[in-house]
Amino acid sequence: MTAATTSRFGVLTGRSLVTGHGTENDFVLVPDPDGTLALTAAEVVAACDRHTGIGADGLIRVVRSRALPEGQALLADEPAAEWFMDYRNADGSLAEMCGNGVRVFVHYLREAGLVELPDGAGIVVGTRGGARRVTVAGERYTVEMGTWAMPGGLPAVEAGYDVVVSVPGLEEPRAGLRVTLPNPHTVVALPDETTLDAADLAHAPTYDPVPPEGTNLELVVPLGEDRLDGETVGTVRMRVLERGVGETRSCGTGTCAAALAVRAWAGAGAPDTWRVLVPGGEVLVRVAGDQVSLTGPAVLTADVTPR
Repeated sequence: MTAATTSRFGVLTGRSLVTGHGTENDFVLVPDPDGTLALTAAEVVAACDRHTGIGADGLIRVVRSRALPEGQALLADEPAAEWFMDYRNADGSLAEMCGNGVRVFVHYLREAGLVELPDGAGIVVGTRGGARRVTVAGERYTVEMGTWAMPGGLPAVEAGYDVVVSVPGLEEPRAGLRVTLPNPHTVVALPDETTLDAADLAHAPTYDPVPPEGTNLELVVPLGEDRLDGETVGTVRMRVLERGVGETRSCGTGTCAAALAVRAWAGAGAPDTWRVLVPGGEVLVRVAGDQVSLTGPAVLTADVTPR
């Protein structure tokens, strides 16, 4: 038997992979430009395992859009989306979109010489959530995250919630507001950082009603508003429990959901720009109507070869 058939890493055995992170939300990147790999969920789990694998919150296959059905369908509407971010959660499940991951994805394309993207330029990337434009400015990348929505509509916004969440470590159930980007999110406001720290995200929360497709959970503490470069900017601190992963140091779509929920709770006159502080760093979220963008760093950390 060959090493590839006996190793738990399967088709990843002996391949040159890359690791990276966006505000410490970390990933294994698998270069597969022509889409020759048939990755299984078990192989993704093996690679992302922090004890017996490489260790990551998720896996990103770097593949041309034309090489997979989802990408081919997207190219019909977005012919500029040459590259597709095939993102998998650490449990092997597919995900629609990853705001931190797409920044790392584009950073890898640049560093590997697969695209020419000078400072100030942008690129369109395919994802299961649709095409996303990413622009580079220095060491930071801005992702046009697309259309956001609140599934509960105006009644949920007016009530301030549309789900009740019971979080281990907190004494009583909390009101949550659902946001989609298109990943499903539930945002819960807490009164202070002491309460935020008390939440036990190592154990599963419960939801009423139960989200049919699962949900990411963002626990947030609004920290007020300041003036930055002549505009009013809100600040919020966040912890996140990611669907299919567990607690992570950051979540790109989650930071957008957090900003959108706090903005809705703040009401008329709330800022459109938000600093979101996560355990892994800080990102900037900007809201423009039903569109939202995310700005933050991207870092490549190592070249690795599973055995």
